[in-house]
Amino acid sequence: MAATPTPNLHLEDSGVARIVFDDPDRSVNVLGEPVMRRLSDLLEEVRAGVDAGRIGGLLIESAKEGSFIVGADIEELGSIESPGDGVEASRFGQAVFLELERLSIPTVAAIQGTCLGGGTELALACRYRVASDSNSTRIGLPEVQLGILPAWGGTTRLPRLIGLQAALDLILTGKQVDAKRARRLGLVGEVLPDEIFAQASMRFLEKRMAEEIAPARGSRGFLKRLMEDTAPGRRIILAAARRSVMEKTGGHYPAPLRILEVIGHSMGRSLERAFQLEAEAAGELLASRVTRNLLHVFRLREGAKKAFGETFRGEPREIADLGVVGAGVMGGGIAQLAAAREVRVRLKDIRHEPVADAFSHARKAFEREASRGRISGREAEQGMERISGGTDYSGFGQLDLVVEAVVERLDVKRTVLGEVEERVDPECILATNTSTLSVDAMAEALERPEHFCGLHFFNPVHRMPLVEIVRGERTSEGTLASVHAFARRLGKVPVVVGDGPGFLVNRILGPYLNEAGFLLAEGASIEDIDGAATAFGLPMGPLRLVDEVGIDIARHAGDVLLEAFGERMRPSAPLVRMGETDRLGRKGGKGFYLHGDSRKDEKPEPELHTLLGDAVPSTAVHIDEADIRARLLLVMINEAARVLGDGIARSAAEVDLAMVMGTGFPPFRGGLLRFADDNHPRSLVERLETLEATLGERFTPAPVLRELARDDRTFYEAFPVPDR
Repeated sequence: MAATPTPNLHLEDSGVARIVFDDPDRSVNVLGEPVMRRLSDLLEEVRAGVDAGRIGGLLIESAKEGSFIVGADIEELGSIESPGDGVEASRFGQAVFLELERLSIPTVAAIQGTCLGGGTELALACRYRVASDSNSTRIGLPEVQLGILPAWGGTTRLPRLIGLQAALDLILTGKQVDAKRARRLGLVGEVLPDEIFAQASMRFLEKRMAEEIAPARGSRGFLKRLMEDTAPGRRIILAAARRSVMEKTGGHYPAPLRILEVIGHSMGRSLERAFQLEAEAAGELLASRVTRNLLHVFRLREGAKKAFGETFRGEPREIADLGVVGAGVMGGGIAQLAAAREVRVRLKDIRHEPVADAFSHARKAFEREASRGRISGREAEQGMERISGGTDYSGFGQLDLVVEAVVERLDVKRTVLGEVEERVDPECILATNTSTLSVDAMAEALERPEHFCGLHFFNPVHRMPLVEIVRGERTSEGTLASVHAFARRLGKVPVVVGDGPGFLVNRILGPYLNEAGFLLAEGASIEDIDGAATAFGLPMGPLRLVDEVGIDIARHAGDVLLEAFGERMRPSAPLVRMGETDRLGRKGGKGFYLHGDSRKDEKPEPELHTLLGDAVPSTAVHIDEADIRARLLLVMINEAARVLGDGIARSAAEVDLAMVMGTGFPPFRGGLLRFADDNHPRSLVERLETLEATLGERFTPAPVLRELARDDRTFYEAFPVPDR
C-alpha cells in the first residue's frame, strides 16, 4: 500500500516540530493503519531530532476546519474477525501512542473541533492538551456506542488524569464535552480563542519549552479523593456503576461491563499491565456479534447521510425560513428544533392558544438545554427570537419550506395545503407531517405537486432521531434533495420512503401492536407481553407503546391500515375496546397503564377485564415468553417483507435504520432484517406457516419472504442498497 500523505512533519526555526493531520481524501481525519504507521515513523524522526538537539517541543494539530481527529477507521475495525487480531490492533495503537508519551520534550495536542475516540487517546498521550473555544470543539470517547472500549490507552489514561468517577461518566456513555467542560475536568489545560488558535497553541508550547510546568488537573474534593484513591472506595464506585449499567442495558451490551472490569483490575497497576487488559478486552469485544451489529448500525447511519446511494438531480435549496402550520405538540417541537439550528420559524394556527402553547413548549426546551450546559442563556434567547407566530399567513411569502402539522384528516390537510400554496413563493417547498395519510392524495389539491412531499417527524421531536421523507408520485428530485439536506441540518436521520398507508415504520408497527392485543385476548398479561419485548432489548413493550403514542392516534392508524390492507390488519378486540373508552394513554394519565408523574410511578391496569369486558379473559393464561416474543417479531418481519415488495423501501438497510432510529429496535441486534437474516428466511417461513395454521391469515408468509426461502437468499442479498 502506498504511503499516505498524512500526517506530515514540519520543523520550525524555534525548535518546534509540528505534526499536522490533513487527509486529502476525507473531510475529517481518521486513524487508519497507514496513518498510524506514518505517525510512528514521524515520531521516530522527532525522537532523533530531540537526541540531536534540533527539536525542543512537539505540537500536534489538524488542518481540517472544525475537526481534529474523529477516531479510528470504522471499516478496519469491522474487518477484525478474531480476538487475536483485535488484540494485535489494540497493542499496535498503544505502542504508537506510548512512543509519543515517552518523548522527553513538551508535547501538546492542539484540539480545534471534533476530537473523538482515537483522536482523544492520542491527545491523552501528550503531556499537555489545549482546546479551542469554538462551539465545534467536542471531546469524547464514543467507543462504547460501537460495542468496544478505548483500547489505545484511553481506558487506562483517562481515569488517571481526571479521576475515576469523571472518567466513567465519559467512557461508559460516549458523552462528548465542550472545551470549557473539558477544562473543568482537567482533560485540557487551557481553552484558547478560536480566532488565534494556531498562534496561541504555539505560544503555549513555547512557554512550556522555556519552563516546564506541570499539566493542569481537575480539582477533586477530599471525599472524592478518598473514594477514588483507595481500593475500598474504588470498589464502591465501580459496583454502583455496574448496577447503573445493568439497569440501563439489561446486560445486553457487554462493552460497558468489560470497561468496568478493565478499569477495576488496572487502576494502581503498571501501564504495561493495564494496556494488556485493555487489549484483551478489545480483542474479545471486536470479534463479538454485538460489536459487528453496532458497527453495522453505524454504517447505516452514515449511509443515510448520502441517502443510501440516492442521486438527487438538482441542487438542494437552502432552508433559511421555515413555516409550520399547526401549532400543536408536533408543530411546536418542529419549530423549536429548527430555531435551535438557526432557522427562522413562522408558526400559524387558527387559534391564538395553540400558538402560545407552542411558544411555551419551545421556551421550556431551550431552558432545559441551557440548564444542562449544552447552550448558553444568550443562545437560548436567540433561539426564541427566531420564532414568531400568529393566526394569519403574514410572512409566508418569504418562506423556503412550510411543514403542515394539522389534524390527521385528509380533507382538512388538503384544504390547508391549498391555502398555503396560494400564499407562498412559487418555489417554496410544502411538506406534510402526516403519519398515515397518502401524500399523493394530498398532492391532488395542489397546483405544484412537484414541490410537495411528506416529512414525517416522530414524537417527541427533540428525542426521536428518525425522519421519514415521503416521495410522492410527482415529487421532484430537487424537492427531495432540499428536504433531505434540511433534515440532516436538524440533526435527524432521514430515510426516503415511498407513499403508502403508514409509510415504513408505522406500517411495520401496526401488526406488532395488534398482535399484542391478540395475546391479551388469549389471556396473556400486560406484564408478560411487554416483558417479553423488553427482555429482547426493545425500549418498551407494545402495550406501553400504544399508551405513549396515544390510544386515539393508535386507533386512527389502525383504521387506516385496515381500510388499506383488509382482514390481516383487522384490529384485535382488546385494542378496539380500549379505543372505545375515554382513555388516551400517557397524555391522559390512563391507558393499558396507570401513569404517574414519572415512569417509576406507572403500573399496568389491574382491572383490565373490568375495563375491557369480554375482550379479555377474566383469568390470566400463561403463554411462554419465547412464544410471545416470536409472534411479536414474526409479524414485524413479515410486514417488512411486504414493505420491500411494495417498494415503500428500496433496501433492507433502509428498513433496519428506520426501525432502529424510529422505534428503538435494539441496535445490538443490528436491525429487524439483519436479525431476520441471522435466523434465515427459510426458518421464518416455517414458523409463520405453523402459526398461520392455528391463528389465521395474519401470519400468512409474505410473497417476498417465500421467494427468499425458496431461493436460499437473505434480505440483505435480495435488497441491497442500490448502486447509483
